[in-house]
Amino acid sequence: MTIREDSRLPHARAALRDTARPGGTAADSLPSWDLSDLYAGPDDPKLAAEFDAAEAEAKAFEAAHSGKVAALSGDALAAAIATYEAIEERLGRAMSYAQLVFSADAQDAANGRFYQTAQERVTAISSHLLFLTLEINRMEEDALDRKLAASAALRRWQPWLRDLRVFRPHQLSDEVEKLLHEKEVTGRAAWNRLFDETIAGMRVSVAGEELTVSSALNKLSDRDREVRAAAAKGVSEAFGERVRLFSLITNVLAKDKEIIDGWRRYPRPTSARNRANMVEDEVVDALVTAVRQSYPRLSHRYYAMKAKWLGLEKLKHWDRNAPLPDQDDRSIPWPDATQRVLDSYAAFSPELAAVGRRFFDKPWVDAALRPGKASGAFAHPTVPSAHPYLLVNYHGKTRDVMTLAHELGHGVHQILAGEQGYLLSSTPLTLAETASVFGEMLTFRALLDAETDPRRRRGLLASKVEDMLNTVVRQIAFYRFETLLHEERKQGEIAHERIAELWMQVQVESLGPAFDFTPDYGVYWAYIPHFIHTPFYVYAYAFGDCLVNALYGVFREGHPGFQQKYLDMLRAGGTKRHKELLAPFGLDASDPAFWHKGLDVISGFIDELERAS
Repeated sequence: MTIREDSRLPHARAALRDTARPGGTAADSLPSWDLSDLYAGPDDPKLAAEFDAAEAEAKAFEAAHSGKVAALSGDALAAAIATYEAIEERLGRAMSYAQLVFSADAQDAANGRFYQTAQERVTAISSHLLFLTLEINRMEEDALDRKLAASAALRRWQPWLRDLRVFRPHQLSDEVEKLLHEKEVTGRAAWNRLFDETIAGMRVSVAGEELTVSSALNKLSDRDREVRAAAAKGVSEAFGERVRLFSLITNVLAKDKEIIDGWRRYPRPTSARNRANMVEDEVVDALVTAVRQSYPRLSHRYYAMKAKWLGLEKLKHWDRNAPLPDQDDRSIPWPDATQRVLDSYAAFSPELAAVGRRFFDKPWVDAALRPGKASGAFAHPTVPSAHPYLLVNYHGKTRDVMTLAHELGHGVHQILAGEQGYLLSSTPLTLAETASVFGEMLTFRALLDAETDPRRRRGLLASKVEDMLNTVVRQIAFYRFETLLHEERKQGEIAHERIAELWMQVQVESLGPAFDFTPDYGVYWAYIPHFIHTPFYVYAYAFGDCLVNALYGVFREGHPGFQQKYLDMLRAGGTKRHKELLAPFGLDASDPAFWHKGLDVISGFIDELERAS
């Protein structure tokens, strides 16, 4: 649908995990997923049949109901929504498969063509379904209320109707909505594909070695500072050579968003994302303000400590994710990583761990390292009638274990929420990060509590602080960068030099005086996929981290029945908003103090590091 971006996205952390520790894990020992639970291959006759069936059903549905939705009884409207859901799930299954095939190897031109063709087919078919949501949103409140009161079947769909009607003030005429919907494949989606294929095809020269972008970024965490500097130089040069292309993509998409936002009467660039996340502008503003006010006690303080630990007067940008001098960087074999994560989950809830184990008993995880594969990590929910898939790039270090714990949290959440069905399982991005960050916290706490060596304990704690700073401080800085860029784009196309200035402005503000930023860092905005694929997505990471910090504090305090309440929260999927979901735990995200409570957890970890120094 055009007026509401589908939140059934792969939940990714490519921007969050912008580096992973290098090497040591044999690629042939890592699992690759098996997508045959969806289809046998792009040429599977079942896939073609799925498209044909969905097209026939969509056309029949349109012929039966278009222009008649307002006159339907409550029970008849409920039946129509159920039919709509079934067709959408058919399309979702096919599109999920195409996305996963493309993510596995974006370098393969055949995969790119397959992905594009699938997008075009899905868009064409779903255009026959668009009328339903448009006509529902044209109903007056009292008319819809009467239908809900008279029909128990329709009341099942009340959460979906509630979320749909958030976009009612921003809905355009049927003709314009259909035009925007059908042009998506030659508009934003095409620019997204250009970005993805450009990144996948790039090679970065690092000390004479030609590396993928992902591998080059990994070297920014190397123990050897000269290696980190060489990697930084290579990344800067590679993106600098293509900066005009990345600048064009960014400018076009920002202008495209401005045009759509103007037609839809959104008050500011972030508003559409906030509506999709079912969170008020004021709540996001409170989060951003709280984090920016906390920069000095969080990132500024930590990186000043890190500079001393590394024996440096000032840090360069390639030192940000450097391991500490005495930090243990032993490689963790894949079987050990999976066991550590599952043991951590099981200590909290055997039921949670049992769901998580299915991902490793089945070929639902792609951890192998190979050219063309999407960088970073994500969990793709696919559809409730199938199961999620996880993509990670496993390099064998503690941070990779944390990433695995994070993505498994998404996967478990997606399975539990899938009980609600296709339309009601989708969770707003702000809440979609809850289970992932909570799973990461469970794993970290288990590792920390089991560690008795003071040196290793400090290393674990420092790694966790850096991950939390990347999740909270860095993501709010990204959000600030996007805000400045989209606001300035209203005045005309922005030169790449000016984009670099905006990028450097937020980096200096967020990371603090411990850094001496070299000019070549000004191009690093270009590799962040979230800016391209899902504008203003990034604050959801900070939202989720602060929410989980508060939630985990309630758990540690011995809140009665916490585990069952937590599982119930995951099972709720998209049926409840954040206020309803957090109320059983005595938490309220609309209270500004809520965010400071979450930020205090990070500050407390930094306090502990200061005491240990």
